[in-house]
Amino acid sequence: MVAFSKFTTVTATCEEYLHPYTNSCALSSLQLCYSAIPGTLKMYTVVFLLAMLMRGKLPTPKDILGMILRIIQSTSFLTCHAFSYSLFMCSLRRIFGNFNMMTASFIPAFLASYVSILIERPSRRGLLSLYVTNVASETLFRMAAWRGYVRPIQHGEVVIFMLSIAGLLYFYRCKQSSQDVIYGLLRFIVGPYEESAYTKNQGPDERENEKPRKVPYGVIAAAVRLYSACVKRVRSWSKHKECPHPFSCVHYVLQGTTKLFSVGYGLQVCLRLLLQMKHLVHDPRRIKRIVFHKDAFFFGAFLGGFSGVFRTSSCALRWLLNKDSKFHAVPAGLLAGLTFALFPDITIALYLMWKWLQLMYNDGVGKGFLPELPGATVLLYCTSTAILFHAALLEPHNLRPSYWKFLHRVSGGWIVSMDRRPLDAFGLGSSKSLQQVLLSTGTSPFPLTRL
Repeated sequence: MVAFSKFTTVTATCEEYLHPYTNSCALSSLQLCYSAIPGTLKMYTVVFLLAMLMRGKLPTPKDILGMILRIIQSTSFLTCHAFSYSLFMCSLRRIFGNFNMMTASFIPAFLASYVSILIERPSRRGLLSLYVTNVASETLFRMAAWRGYVRPIQHGEVVIFMLSIAGLLYFYRCKQSSQDVIYGLLRFIVGPYEESAYTKNQGPDERENEKPRKVPYGVIAAAVRLYSACVKRVRSWSKHKECPHPFSCVHYVLQGTTKLFSVGYGLQVCLRLLLQMKHLVHDPRRIKRIVFHKDAFFFGAFLGGFSGVFRTSSCALRWLLNKDSKFHAVPAGLLAGLTFALFPDITIALYLMWKWLQLMYNDGVGKGFLPELPGATVLLYCTSTAILFHAALLEPHNLRPSYWKFLHRVSGGWIVSMDRRPLDAFGLGSSKSLQQVLLSTGTSPFPLTRL
């Protein structure tokens, strides 16, 4: 177990700890703000541009102007965070005359988060809160495990995923016409037929009236005719009277499995092609490794297997119990969640867990079981961000590597330039931890000019 004292104080000056490149606290804050602009602007430009392209519509001048304004607003949000973090840290040092466990990073980060989140659009605050809470919860677990308070559980992310997805699918079977993004994701993965709104208002399926397509002659035409005949035969097989899908249960399962496998495999391949585009120009042979990469197959198997197992379980329960019920989503979701072992990812598991907790809280508030907490989203964002900044300064080895790289990029390397040696007095080995993280992530301080 790590031994340290939370009552220890550090008498280092702001220049010794925070900004060795200038004697002025005000210039330090301005320098950090200036350093954060390029990385932040580039990141949000890519994010909002991709969001616009994924709409699949030709953007109008109004759409482009709105995108530019959103980029400016979000960039201002993060740069304000950088500026105010440095400013609050120096101000607290002047007020108390020293740094302690809380003022070395946590409290300044909390205050800076509160000031900056008010700049961001209210519609984005919930998404930001959910994201940082996800990373902060993983960081807290890493911190507890490093101190010896808890032990990691083998395949723990799979267990979290199973419980969370079962709870989310139960809400999916209960709620009608929800606009939450998670319902759209579940609708895509498990299909619209399991949704409560569809089950109660079942309409004709468009594929029943589809017209035969013209196909070329030869081998291709024969293959298409054979495929169409097989599909038609499978569709005609039996289904339970309580099943909401239009064709047979076998067709329902096979359709979901093959579709989601294709989507998962295709997404992985396309993403890797985009990320390695520069290397492919010089070495086209990489394409073969990308197309046959095992992660692409495993991700496709996870998505396809999840859809197939959930649909199989749901239909089997309707056949066995001779009725349909929203409670079927729980055992079906637990069984389908086992496929997460093919492509385990703690980020996905924690995201679903917090989304499930959010929906349970909202449901409790709607039914009057729980009180509504005003400003809970902002408070959760500020607390989670403060935890992450505490870890980044005092124990960076417990921070998720991807988030460390994010902080390194948007701060212009300033997060590395802060001298951790004064923080070693807290007994966390901060300076040694920093060197380990720099080696493992391949990051380094960017050059800062003495002001």
